This record gives sequence, C-alpha cells and structure tokens, in this order.
Amino acid sequence: MSQVLPPSVTKLIEAFSRLPGIGPKTSSRLTYFLLRAPDQVSEALAEALSELKSKTTYCSECFNITEQDPCPVCDDLKRDRHMIVVVEDPLDVVAVEKTGSYRGLYHVLHGAISPVEGIGPDDLKLNELVKRLENKEIEEVIIATNPNMEGEATAMYVKQLAEPFNIRVTRLARGLPSGGDLEYVDSVTLMRAFEGRGDML
Repeated sequence: MSQVLPPSVTKLIEAFSRLPGIGPKTSSRLTYFLLRAPDQVSEALAEALSELKSKTTYCSECFNITEQDPCPVCDDLKRDRHMIVVVEDPLDVVAVEKTGSYRGLYHVLHGAISPVEGIGPDDLKLNELVKRLENKEIEEVIIATNPNMEGEATAMYVKQLAEPFNIRVTRLARGLPSGGDLEYVDSVTLMRAFEGRGDML
C-alpha cells in the first residue's frame, strides 16, 4: 500500500486504524473522506484534536476529564456532597448524568482491576478515593463499575477500602446487563439500577 499511496495518506490511515473500533477499511474510508472534503473540515478536525490535548486535564478531586479544575460537578455547591459514585471511565459519568436522577459527586478510577491485563489497584485512582473517604462528609459510596469480572473485582476492592470508614457502600442494582459496559446502557435502565441499588454483601 505504501508504494501506491503517498506517505501522508498512509500515515493517516495507520493513525486512524490505531483507534479502538476502527479497522483498516474504516480508516481508509475516513482518510479518503477527508481528502475529498473541503479544507475547513480537515482544519476543524486538526484544531479539535489539538485542543483536546492542550485544553483538557483531570479534575484534581474526582479525576474526570475537564477544562477547569475543579470540574463543574465538583465545583457545584448544589451537588449532594454526602455521596460519591465510583465509575471506571469518564464516559460512565456522562451516562449517569444523562439519567438526571443523580445529584451527588463522582470518582473516576480510570480502569478496573484486571490481573490478566496487568492492571492492579495501584494503577487506578484508588488511593485518591481513600483520601476522599477520609472526609467525614461522605456517607455513601455507590459503586457503578461495569457488571463483568473486572468490574466485580474492582467493586469488592472498593468495598474493602471503604469499610474502615463506616460508610454505607451500595452497588447498582442488577438491572444492568451482565458483561456490558455502563456507557452503552440506556438511561431508563441506568435510572432503575440507581433506584434499586442495595448494600454490598
């Protein structure tokens, strides 16, 4: 392919193919779309990518992606500061917020415990969670990790971390599909899972 295509085209196809869910055919289609599109389309994409890296950071409190620190959720004094939802990824925060039924705080772990992939507790934002639990304001930790093996292992670890603080630990109800990702769950299912959450046993 490199002999037929200019290096700049090959480079972009390879860059797209490194993105999750983008195979060789899709990366080629995206590249050729940009070649045919007006210059403004490519320029807007390049600018958006540049701003993504230069303007975003992690909130120093919840570790969600933000352009300000603390993030708008942590900075909102109307949020219930007695409860924290623990999620794996920033997209999970978006999914929970879409329900409109939760008004507390968040803590983003940036992954789940997975020995197979070499991800242990020290690779996640768990120590930072413990520091937040030391704050006497927190009364409930709602664990909203994905309902798969890694999510369950992470949930049990979070529960053990919270126990010394005598904080109520709940887990989203089993309205969530087993083996699925939180970010793909529809709002109604997620809202019912919140309403039916129970104490971790």
